[in-house]
Amino acid sequence: MPHPSSISPPSAPSDQSAPSDRSDPSAPSNTTSTAPPSPLRQRHPRHPFPGAPATGDSLSPRQMRKARLHHEAFAAALAARLSLFLRADFSLALAGLQLLPFQPLTESWPDPAHLTLFKTEPWRGVSILQIPIPLALAFADRLMGGPGLPGPAHQELGAVENALLEQVAQLFAAEWCSHAAPLQDLKPVLLGHETSARFLQTAPPQAPMLVVSFQASLGDCRDQIQLAFPFAALEPWLRRLAAEMEPAPAPEPPSARSCAWNPCFDEVPVTVTGAWVGLDVPARQVLHLKVGDVLPLDPAAARQIELRLGGRPKFHGRPGLVAGHWAVELTEVVKH
Repeated sequence: MPHPSSISPPSAPSDQSAPSDRSDPSAPSNTTSTAPPSPLRQRHPRHPFPGAPATGDSLSPRQMRKARLHHEAFAAALAARLSLFLRADFSLALAGLQLLPFQPLTESWPDPAHLTLFKTEPWRGVSILQIPIPLALAFADRLMGGPGLPGPAHQELGAVENALLEQVAQLFAAEWCSHAAPLQDLKPVLLGHETSARFLQTAPPQAPMLVVSFQASLGDCRDQIQLAFPFAALEPWLRRLAAEMEPAPAPEPPSARSCAWNPCFDEVPVTVTGAWVGLDVPARQVLHLKVGDVLPLDPAAARQIELRLGGRPKFHGRPGLVAGHWAVELTEVVKH
């Protein structure tokens, strides 16, 4: 039922704009004039709504990309919030974002539909939340304790259903304003609701509207929800959103500096020792060791020597002979 405080009644057409049914009887009967079809009634092949997008205003590629990212994050946050509110699994995903004139947009909406009018103060203009009747009935059924079953698309909503859907609309508007808060503090104010877009006169017919479409799912009901914002009110915020700097990538950790050698240590002697690791001897046997005893070594351990500098293990090496002298070839660094 329309709310007079928020929606203006449709104005009567003026005599000047109404087509005349009078014809000149003296005019020849074989001469006829056919008016070209209105472009607002034609479907644009690239858009899911009738009519071409608004041409007087447009979004830059950067504005479009930032707006998409913003509304993807908004959809994820709102889906989680509504799932808790409904105590049921509810999903919401961004389906599209574009500019459309007000009249073709409203003509594309089903009749009846649940249309919530709201403002985002201090912005001027009225925004619209459009929820199809089957999904609106699923919301109401779930809030009344049911499983969230959708109803027929032509069913009228009663006072109880409208009151329950007002809570859902309040969550939509509040979450959207919350996501816009980093750039501007906004306050959502619900103005009323309508069931037919024919009664809406919240904007001139050719006023551009930013239309954000979401694919919603509640139980077995899947349908599309749309948010429509007056582009004139939203444009300054979109410019600030596009001008927002991208988060800078995390800087790479600085590489470790090589320590400069202090020449004062050039002549300091360092004890270098080599040892075989892995030979375990019982304490009782150690007490009886004497010259001439033979200790068996693991062949693998015998081929690897641990080289120690100042008593600390630094390298592993392989023993061998170089020019008749015992030597150790360094094979790897010991990792502590």
